[in-house]
Amino acid sequence: MEDVEIARSTKLEKISKIAEKIGIKDEELEPYGRYKAKINLKIKERLKDKQDGKLVLVTAINPTPLGEGKTTMAIGLADGLHKIGKNAVLALREPSLGPVFGIKGGAAGGGHSQIAPMEDINLHFTGDIHAITSANNLLSAMIDNHIYFGNELGFDRVTWKRCLDLNDRQLRKVETGLSEEKNIVPRMDGFDISVASEIMAIFCLATDVNDLKRRIGNIIVGYTKENEPITARDLKADGALTVLLKDAINPNLVQTLEHTPAIVHGGPFANIAHGCNSIIATKLALKLGDYVITEAGFGADLGAEKFLDIKCRKADIKPDAVVCVATIKALKYHGGMPKEEIKNENIEALERGFENLLKHVDNLKNKYGLNVIVAINRYTHDTEKEIKFLRKKLQEYDIDLSLVESWEKGGEGAIDLAEKIVELAKKESKLNYAYDLNESIKEKINNVATKIYGATGVKYSREAEEKIEEIEKLGFGKLPVCIAKTQYSLSDDQKNLECLEPFEINVKDIILKSGAEFIVAITGKIMTMPGLPRVPAAEKIDLDEDGNIVGIF
Repeated sequence: MEDVEIARSTKLEKISKIAEKIGIKDEELEPYGRYKAKINLKIKERLKDKQDGKLVLVTAINPTPLGEGKTTMAIGLADGLHKIGKNAVLALREPSLGPVFGIKGGAAGGGHSQIAPMEDINLHFTGDIHAITSANNLLSAMIDNHIYFGNELGFDRVTWKRCLDLNDRQLRKVETGLSEEKNIVPRMDGFDISVASEIMAIFCLATDVNDLKRRIGNIIVGYTKENEPITARDLKADGALTVLLKDAINPNLVQTLEHTPAIVHGGPFANIAHGCNSIIATKLALKLGDYVITEAGFGADLGAEKFLDIKCRKADIKPDAVVCVATIKALKYHGGMPKEEIKNENIEALERGFENLLKHVDNLKNKYGLNVIVAINRYTHDTEKEIKFLRKKLQEYDIDLSLVESWEKGGEGAIDLAEKIVELAKKESKLNYAYDLNESIKEKINNVATKIYGATGVKYSREAEEKIEEIEKLGFGKLPVCIAKTQYSLSDDQKNLECLEPFEINVKDIILKSGAEFIVAITGKIMTMPGLPRVPAAEKIDLDEDGNIVGIF
């Protein structure tokens, strides 16, 4: 049975009842139909003195192209906590249409561990990403309109890109202004995918609507001939962009198939942005639940690193426990086993791939100082011999293991993990960052590369060197770094799965995100506008004769 069929066959509770479970009052809820709603941020004032719940971060090893079920695991864990009588709330990202129609599919979980209404969440939802796209492109329009009417601010180069929430490689580099109308100045431009845009990053890092407007005003959109920055505030664009986002900034409330409350808000990619849901949603969830389950995108080297070094630092929060998700097939894949053979038992490949898991666990436990458990998303083709081997290897490093079957069994399949998380979260937890903000940009990048990725060092292109110097001269050198890197490897080469040989990280470009308040380092062959695969998921998505959506997974 397809995920969409499982979701459709489940009877959902009205969203008002879900809100009632976690103490949201009727006047604090703004329904979008029967099964989804926005939460008015006025609720923050009422809850400001309430004690925060426990924060549980779900991350993963470096994934295979279809992912390892991290969202499914997070949803299953929240349902499992409810099964054992705990008040749990999910805090997840919103899916991007890029993966939905591309290779990875939706991001609402799978099987019997899904958030619902699944089709709505994976498609237009409450319109947040559309609002972000519109705000981004309004800023682009205002830049070119300003230049058309005389360029009073003196734009010499424009650094702001347009965006679209779809995978479309043809838009990576485009020439605009070719109508040959008087005063229109043609220029090279390009598109990012919306979830990699600075507006999305700002949206997820802002603490309230006033902070949102402040950050939008601080966006640097271009430079004069004298290399002086020009901001969105200089264009008088910050007010209009904030208006476009005034409803989107309110978090979305939905439910799991087992009626566990889920706050779903914001959706930056972790390989090209910071990969975490909004600070607003996470902090609100901490006031509403005794346990908050959140996730960070892709592998722990990307999503978890940015969650800890960027989001936790900004929000002044830290996880009480971390779940590192793995699959036996992915471990064998990282052990050099061909994709078409990874369903077969192979202890040798599993042992080689174990090094990838061990690196992530070591980072989380020993570099960051956190409480960690490994959760195996179990498949029917996993053998008892492979599971026994993995459990024994983890015991050598004093790491507990939980076998999770939430895809097949929902919360019932995650009870063991839920019980272990309750105990793990009781232990004292500290958070050590990978770098100090007072270090230079290069020192911060080097610390992430060597400590977290295991690289021997970092090489910079001439363009990256020049931009680092420029950013530090402008006074932005103390911002955190957000490294854009492939999710498939600890290195910046997606084909280097085992990382057996020493490797360096190659930084080809540096981008200042002055509104988001971080510096992006572009490494390897990473693109901020992905392309579709040879056979995109879009080819299988359709309406059946009854008007139901089919093919979303």
